[in-house]
Amino acid sequence: MSSILTNNSAMVALQTLKSINGDLSKTQAMISTGKEVGSARDNSAVWAISKVMESDVKGFKAISESLSLGSSSVAVARNGAETVTDLLNDMKEKIVAAQGENVDRSKLQADVDALTDQIASVVGAAQFNGLNMLQGTDDVNILSSLDRSSDGTVASSNITVARQDLSFDSGVYGTGADLSANATFTAGASQDAAGAGANFSGDGNEMTIDLATVPAAAGETYNLQIAGETVSFTTVAGALTVDDVRDGLTAAINAAGIEGISATNANAGEIVLTNTRSFEDVEVNASGPTTTFVLTSGDNDGGTVNSGAAATTASLSLGSRASDITFSATAGVNEGDGYRVAIAGNNYDYVAGPGETFEDVARGLKTIIDGAGVAGLSTNVTEKDGAWVLEVDTDSATAVTLSVAGAADGEATGGLAGLDNVDVTDDDSVAAALANIETFIGSTIDAAAEFGSSQGRIDTQSEFISNLTDSLKSGIGALVDADMEEASARLQALQVQQQLGVQSLSIANQAPQTILSLFR
Repeated sequence: MSSILTNNSAMVALQTLKSINGDLSKTQAMISTGKEVGSARDNSAVWAISKVMESDVKGFKAISESLSLGSSSVAVARNGAETVTDLLNDMKEKIVAAQGENVDRSKLQADVDALTDQIASVVGAAQFNGLNMLQGTDDVNILSSLDRSSDGTVASSNITVARQDLSFDSGVYGTGADLSANATFTAGASQDAAGAGANFSGDGNEMTIDLATVPAAAGETYNLQIAGETVSFTTVAGALTVDDVRDGLTAAINAAGIEGISATNANAGEIVLTNTRSFEDVEVNASGPTTTFVLTSGDNDGGTVNSGAAATTASLSLGSRASDITFSATAGVNEGDGYRVAIAGNNYDYVAGPGETFEDVARGLKTIIDGAGVAGLSTNVTEKDGAWVLEVDTDSATAVTLSVAGAADGEATGGLAGLDNVDVTDDDSVAAALANIETFIGSTIDAAAEFGSSQGRIDTQSEFISNLTDSLKSGIGALVDADMEEASARLQALQVQQQLGVQSLSIANQAPQTILSLFR
């Protein structure tokens, strides 16, 4: 049936043309924008995923900038620590030169002071954008990643870089928990009896050699080996008492000229052997023809041999003159833990920084005490039975008070504290300076190494973030970008379809004209 009111063919042709025009419009939009999914209307799920990924890309761009800033900051700190290390090596050269007796120590001291000032200048100037990682102890967090979990929550990650305090700051002794139990003082045998272990002097550490047996005949030889040197006495007729042997051995010991060793007569048959070596124990070995010797030592170990019983041979170590401050082998050290050594009423404090141990505490106290320049006072750091020990010595004949205490919650001492007091103008100071400069150099080497490790990690993370960002961009492109080759071919096909659709609609619109022929 034909109708002039309803043209079904035209309606079909019109719908087809509209569909073609819609596809053509979408294809032209794809070609002009380069995106297959340009809005949520195109594909809401894919569009939502792509927008989340795009936000992450922008976040990673900020992270990349943070890593670049962090790498630059750490690089400045590393260069500063390396420069300080070089300057300390130059200072060590001056200190070594000062060991000689025929040098102008005043000029060498001027050079040391100039190098100290330069080190202070380098430490103060080693900052980037206001951040100086060679001062203070607070860690520096550098934004390094943006982590998205499976449930959609996002958290940031940081690379933590520990500051390496190379300042000369003395720190602040705390008022927190009492840590005195972590450090014990043991004086040598020369301490004042009234001091109950709280005094020490330069009189020397002592050992008693007791001759328990009377010589039986002339021609008996009694030997003492002290610090590797042997002294002897042989009995003669008419001199066969223990005091004769005592006198003969005492004279032989003093005549031997053993460094830091002297002997005096005591009670009947007793010799008091004294060691005035500051930090060196002396091994004593005795032998005789019969059960002759009892050795009793007042050294820092408090040891005795033979339990008072006489023996043909006996041996014992005679401790050095110095007194010991022994730090705990089991307790730990926290940031802010401070230890105070009081000598003759003067306090010498060292407050630990992050990650330090009792070795650092002992060596820090040594540099502080040595830097005070007290005449006749010297220190040494050693390890005994698994514990770190600060040895303190004086050549004063008058007993000097000494005590040690500890407290938490202080402000850390700078890693180069005491460097500004290095003295090379006298023999004792030069010896202390040579020992302490190694501690300072070790600290700066560790600091430079730590910064180098952190910078390497930051650079690796920066490269990873760059590659990750490229991968995310590629993934976003795979989701939303248009296939331009396909779009080009589709555009041409749709243009042909459009032309055919227009022609088909034109033909359908002419159909009612044929009805006129029915009325002719």
